[in-house]
Amino acid sequence: MNQTAVVNENPGAQMERKSSTPQRNGRWKKNFWGYMFLVPAFVIFILFMWVPILKGLVYSFYHVDFVSGNTFVGFDNYARALTDPDVLTAVKNTLYYMALCFVLGFWVPIAFAIAISELRRFGGFVRVAAYLPFVVPGVVLYGLWRWLYDPVGPINALLGTFGIDQIAFLTDTRWSMISLVFMETWQQFGSGMLIYLAAVLSIPRDWYEAAEIDGAGVWARIRHITLPSMRNLIILMLILQVIGTSQGYQSQMALLDGGPNNTTLTYALLMVKYAFTKLDYGTATALGMLMFIVLGGLGVLQFKLNKEDN
Repeated sequence: MNQTAVVNENPGAQMERKSSTPQRNGRWKKNFWGYMFLVPAFVIFILFMWVPILKGLVYSFYHVDFVSGNTFVGFDNYARALTDPDVLTAVKNTLYYMALCFVLGFWVPIAFAIAISELRRFGGFVRVAAYLPFVVPGVVLYGLWRWLYDPVGPINALLGTFGIDQIAFLTDTRWSMISLVFMETWQQFGSGMLIYLAAVLSIPRDWYEAAEIDGAGVWARIRHITLPSMRNLIILMLILQVIGTSQGYQSQMALLDGGPNNTTLTYALLMVKYAFTKLDYGTATALGMLMFIVLGGLGVLQFKLNKEDN
């Protein structure tokens, strides 16, 4: 039966299959050097992304000792990570940090992008001025804001002119995380603003002109044209911010080292402390794999949302 089916196969299909092979070979030869230019990026991606991930997966089941050798401990590292009270504190702090970044910082670049798109003059100057904080080096940034947040610094001096008592921004447990979020929002919103601004400027101007003819004001145009047109980008940026803030540790470590009273001890900072303070690389990689699973789930969610929209 199979031989008969092969013999009786449509001749046109056979000719199409034979002709497609030279086409694929010709396409491969035509694009050969293009593929070769992709090889270094692909190799770097494998070496510096997936190899560390796979090594982290392996190390999470070992007690890592670079002198005496590694010892297999099974799920002991995961058990230690899940029973450490500092892990629960770090998760709560991270969720609080993510919520603050959303409430205080996520809408700032959107608002600035829309406002700048409405400017008729000095638009270029405002874009540059808004982006400049993003290029400030970290060392300068933390030194600057430590001075601004000082009890006798400019911010408290300004508050004093209004009769407001001094605020211990970095040592008061109620203000420490909020202060870090304000600092990071000031530095980071410029890059996001440029992305949103590009999206706003790509919206056809005819839509706005038609809305103006119909009597729509600024707020109506923003609500019914600008924001709906940016919906997919806003969702994507939100998911990227959730992923980015879940890994936040740099400012918490540089300014406060997780203090005061562990109020700025984030999950990623706890991993760093396990690895480089306690030298417990096994538990640190176990914590990293748990985060990888959660963030991988968010990535799948973002992919499905984009697929449904398309």
